[in-house]
Amino acid sequence: MFNVAEASARAPRKSAGERTKELILEKALDLFRKQGFEVATMRDIARAAKVATGAAYYYFPSKEAIVSAYYDEVQRLHAAKVREELVGKEGLGERLASVMHLKLEILKDDRKFLGALFRYTGEPGHPLSVFGQATEAQRKQSMEIFRQALVGTEIGEELKELLPWGMWLGHLGIIVYFIHDESEGQARTHKLVDRFADMLGGLAQLTDAALVRPFVKPFQVRMLETLREAGWSEET
Repeated sequence: MFNVAEASARAPRKSAGERTKELILEKALDLFRKQGFEVATMRDIARAAKVATGAAYYYFPSKEAIVSAYYDEVQRLHAAKVREELVGKEGLGERLASVMHLKLEILKDDRKFLGALFRYTGEPGHPLSVFGQATEAQRKQSMEIFRQALVGTEIGEELKELLPWGMWLGHLGIIVYFIHDESEGQARTHKLVDRFADMLGGLAQLTDAALVRPFVKPFQVRMLETLREAGWSEET
């Protein structure tokens, strides 16, 4: 479960203001999980944190700002867990699976909350849309985490740039499935992750094979050009 205290357990000693902001975030997330994002108000959040409503607005000007902070903490926690978990893992499929399993583990108690947030995906201007400009920083952070899974693997540079984008997009679909998965411990989703990662790892190795690479490289180059033109990929 995503937990503010866990995400900051190794952080240096905080000021009173930082601790207040962390408390507001923690109480807000509790309310979002119990009442729903739409129902909980900033006044409710301030009351739960035992601070003035004005103080809650001082640290977070809106509920959307609170969710943005939640996204940031999820990325930080995910990155830290991935750094630890990937040590000693060499196979591409195994590394990809580890990254995705860790993300689901962090989100396992937030399925209802995330379901409410995903409704904004199709609203380009909404600050909570995962494809919107307001979430660009978190999107890049997430892709960078997936890029770590490729470190040390023997695949071409084009694939190393394409795969993080493809994995990020694929993991959104997995999270949607995860939200609706009522199997115990969301076992079906974790099984899906294993198969998806194994398939993707095998496909990556196949397309990078000496006999196949000359045929797929032009397509990969065109894909990268298209993504760059769309603003979804950058020169590295």
